[in-house]
Amino acid sequence: MTTTDTRAPGSRTGTDASFLGPVDLIGLDGQFSPDEKDLARSVRSLVDEHIRPNIAGWYEQAVFPREIVPELARLGLLGMHLDGYGCAGRSAVEYGLAASELEAGDSGLRTFVSVQGSLAMSALHKHGSEEQKQRWLPPMAAGEAIGCFGLTEPTAGSDPASMRTTAVEQPGGDWVLNGSKRWIGLATIADVAVIWAQTGEPGDARGVRGFVVPTNTPGFHAEAIPAKLSMRASVQCDITLTDVRLPADAVLPADSAVGLKGPFACLNEARYGIIWGVMGAARDSFEAVLRYGGERTQFGTPLTAFQLTQAKLADMALEITKGYLLALQLGRAKDAGTLDPVAISVGKLNNCREAIAIAREAREMLGGNGITGDHAPLRHANNLESVRTYEGTDEVHALVIGRALTGIGAFTASGK
Repeated sequence: MTTTDTRAPGSRTGTDASFLGPVDLIGLDGQFSPDEKDLARSVRSLVDEHIRPNIAGWYEQAVFPREIVPELARLGLLGMHLDGYGCAGRSAVEYGLAASELEAGDSGLRTFVSVQGSLAMSALHKHGSEEQKQRWLPPMAAGEAIGCFGLTEPTAGSDPASMRTTAVEQPGGDWVLNGSKRWIGLATIADVAVIWAQTGEPGDARGVRGFVVPTNTPGFHAEAIPAKLSMRASVQCDITLTDVRLPADAVLPADSAVGLKGPFACLNEARYGIIWGVMGAARDSFEAVLRYGGERTQFGTPLTAFQLTQAKLADMALEITKGYLLALQLGRAKDAGTLDPVAISVGKLNNCREAIAIAREAREMLGGNGITGDHAPLRHANNLESVRTYEGTDEVHALVIGRALTGIGAFTASGK
């Protein structure tokens, strides 16, 4: 005897209350505290009110909505995982949930919060002097000042030790910076830049130092990169530094900022947020196609009634569930102070890879309608091409994991 279930898509008895929605097949909701869920719902409300109604237009027109910044600050999302200086001091899990909800709206908006908080503000918070922190962190947390983080260069992406930007100390203690940076988020709208430069011999990672550079300093020039096919509702830039003269106290003074360990500590903060963020894009793609499949009828039957559709939805839900479980495990470890950097590579590699596969599959399931701005999955897939690349490509994170497994570094042909 065959029984037809006539319930609407996603209407699963006893699980509808999960804040993660219909994708929560295993009761993940119970793994989060009420405060964590309340924070996630607050960010989701911001996304529903301010981002979803406008994101297709912003993406089409390649516009970053500056007007969203005060709303992000109002919820304490800028530098939210940092303590003091006007920052919210929220947990790593709360930061992750916020990243997930923002990226469900658009990767570009989550990227703003990441560049501002996990890169620029974290660099100041981790490595800055008290004067630097007092000068910049409170207005950045309030959304009154915007920061950027200049590490990547036109010829130095995955290999930052080969950076060509130089900082030369002058008689009297000033520094003069020359060089260029590429793919620097927010640089054209930033008030302050944390610029990493070589103070020693070329190729010597130990000579890399960070500098706090107000963007109105003579010789600092930023220009937006045009004609992007990804992250269009975001700002990525080229920076040119021409005889940029800075006082001695512009250097990030902490010992932790000497060498590549300084920027890498900030990159790990950003990578952690990505692990959660991309699951938001994946979840949003899944929910879009689940709704569409329930409404779209072919051959007299809703698409969700076809076996192939249900198999694809099941595969998506499995990977999203596993992605959230991985993110939560890393978040609890981060809050406990036990998170291994290798685990961050595991999370970024896995979750980015699965999120982009889900977004692409969802686009395909939408048929021809899926290439329009009316539906989010293709926009998510395009954005995830960038997210998958920045803060370490798949290949770099695979080699980090490989080194942990074998004890052998294989980043170069020579094995060094």
